[in-house]
Amino acid sequence: MRLIPLLTAVLVSAALYLMVFERDRVMGFAQGNPQPADMTDAQISEPEVVPVSDAVAVVAMNSTAQTIDSAVILRGETEAARQVTVAAQTSGLVISDPLRKGTSVSEGDTLCQLDPGIREASLAEARARLAEAQGRVPEAQAGVIEAEARVREAEINLNAAQRLSQDGFASETRLVSAQAAMEAATAGLRRASSAVASAEAGIESASAAVAFAEREIDNLTITAPFSGLLETDTAELGSLMQTGTPCGTIIDLSQIKLVGFVPETEVAQVSVGAMAGARLASGQEVRGQVTFLSRSADELTRTFRVEVTVPNSDLVISDGQTAEILIAAAGRTAHLIPASALTLNDEGTLGVRIVADGNVAQFMSVTLLRDTSQGVWVTDLPDPVAIITVGQEFVTDGVPVRPTFAEAEG
Repeated sequence: MRLIPLLTAVLVSAALYLMVFERDRVMGFAQGNPQPADMTDAQISEPEVVPVSDAVAVVAMNSTAQTIDSAVILRGETEAARQVTVAAQTSGLVISDPLRKGTSVSEGDTLCQLDPGIREASLAEARARLAEAQGRVPEAQAGVIEAEARVREAEINLNAAQRLSQDGFASETRLVSAQAAMEAATAGLRRASSAVASAEAGIESASAAVAFAEREIDNLTITAPFSGLLETDTAELGSLMQTGTPCGTIIDLSQIKLVGFVPETEVAQVSVGAMAGARLASGQEVRGQVTFLSRSADELTRTFRVEVTVPNSDLVISDGQTAEILIAAAGRTAHLIPASALTLNDEGTLGVRIVADGNVAQFMSVTLLRDTSQGVWVTDLPDPVAIITVGQEFVTDGVPVRPTFAEAEG
């Protein structure tokens, strides 16, 4: 009962041996040209003239290389052009009704209004001090004028006392008295000048206090820095806000950034200003331009951040959507062939078999660029070239072929 399975295994093993190790002889036998068992290696390697009727019939196509647009393909996501969380710059109670998330706001619209408290009184006090300081300046300036007049008077008296003393008509006491008066007048002038400087400093201090009070009142109204949509509710009525407390988050979707990361092997193919497109997870297709390319690689992934800006005036695209990004790169020369023409050699290399000189089959490796509905674009082939499209799996390098040429599909 076990004899039949054993015979079957032997036959299968023998068939596999013949197909793997004696393929050339089997093919030759199938073509009606068996090699004698005692033929030497030298005789086997010698080329033979094979009749056309003994060549393997294949279907081939004449292909001419074409220049195609290349593209860098990335996986990324959409990102809002601008997003900011507006925070309070002063403290106070919220006295405005909240705006709900999703509300459209324009630049300058009020988001949160805070209770002024005593800030208006502080502003009035600061303005009063400013007026008082400004009133001191004329008085101080008048004191300077008076002090300057006293200095001139003391100077005249001193000069007269000095001349009279030299001629012997005035006593030494009068001269000393004139000098003392001169020193006193000079000191008075310095005091008057200091009073003017003090009055002017008081004006600057009071002006700063007024500006601070006005700024505090301006900070009570928190406005939108740009037009957009509220991503969160604004602060609730009656809540206490401190400096730095968020009032609300605004997102600007009038433009969308497509953000992806380019591997270092392809970063040289991307440049700022290049045209780009993307297909979103929803199936929507968008187009834009590369507006940013990082010049510093991520330390972990060794990739470079790239941003593509696309218009979104209708706000159809949201922030955070998955996108397949295609960035246009320099064109390359390639052949468009049917995907069925691709094959593998014994080492597992992807390529095609062509009709070489002398109508023999030859394997050539290729680089796959793009897969389309019309076929695949491949490079590393001569131009022009005859590519075997049917029968390539039944021939090896050097096997004579009898090609029938079909028109290449464009």
